[in-house]
Amino acid sequence: MKRGVGLAADDRSIQDAGIRTHKDRKLAGSTGPFPYARMANKADALDRLDLQFRWGSYGIRVLRCHLAVFQPGYIINFHKHSEYEFHYIAKGKGKVILVDQTYDLHEGLFYLTGPELMHYQESDSDEPMYELCLHLDIVPLAAETDKAGWGDELEANEAKECINILDRIPAVPVVDRYHAMNGFLDAYRVWEEQPSGFYTLMKQAIVQILLRTTRVFDGPAGKPGIPERDMNFHRYQLATQYILDNESLPISLEQVAETINISPRQLQRIFRSEGETTFRDYLEHVRLTGICFELIHTDKPIEEIAINHGYANPNYLYPVFKSKYDITPTAYRRLHAGEARGALNPLTREKESDHHE
Repeated sequence: MKRGVGLAADDRSIQDAGIRTHKDRKLAGSTGPFPYARMANKADALDRLDLQFRWGSYGIRVLRCHLAVFQPGYIINFHKHSEYEFHYIAKGKGKVILVDQTYDLHEGLFYLTGPELMHYQESDSDEPMYELCLHLDIVPLAAETDKAGWGDELEANEAKECINILDRIPAVPVVDRYHAMNGFLDAYRVWEEQPSGFYTLMKQAIVQILLRTTRVFDGPAGKPGIPERDMNFHRYQLATQYILDNESLPISLEQVAETINISPRQLQRIFRSEGETTFRDYLEHVRLTGICFELIHTDKPIEEIAINHGYANPNYLYPVFKSKYDITPTAYRRLHAGEARGALNPLTREKESDHHE
């Protein structure tokens, strides 16, 4: 795709995000010590990494990621790339020719060349120009038919939106309003420190550069919606999980409601609407289910089982259990224990069968 030949009406707002005022220039610039000087200690450190990763439905291969220093008057003649090459002016000034248009460069600007954009670059004749360069190969990957969930679709939508914006960026330098350059320093620090999670942290740094770059051209149209929970169902899940985790302890409606930061009355309504039950009935169901399992699969005394499942007074278990199952715990164990143990231990059953033969 050729760039810079002309802008459609829909792209005018994108171009407006470019060099606007002296205020923009001041905002993008820096008056303190040069923060990227440390990257010159080993200029090719990040270039040497074999870094490639999946982001949504795209494969991203980092070809170059470094701080380049162009001495006064240095010229890079016209050339192009089949990949995406990002240029961020970290210090100094110069000029760039994109297709057939010449633009002045200064600290705080960035521009994108490629794919297939012819460009020429020249540093100022009196001072060096420092450029942060990110050269990426971005490849669409085959769609996965079996998605694992856990936010995969959301990430894929965001990646797609970002790449779509990259393909619409006009051939003109613009102000790095959202400090995409900081991502280079983040990546270099990860290389210096080499912490646990090196690959993930490096991927995050590169993705942050892309997101902060395209944010300059961000607009509300076509953006994927921010995911929001069904809060009643979410609170029901939190409450039921809390009960499952703590059913052996004394639990009250008020205690669980306080844990998930709602009123007891609201929690009771949630149990009715989301679980079609009551708090008390759900708690009793969880406890009795655990008791039934232990009656069948263990030899523990019934009193111990009762205490293990929240019945501080074991005698209270008997009427509750009989009301639910129309049988006593002892009779329930006698009725199901032998059958269940045989099913759980087929080896024992085979030995018993051989003995009888």
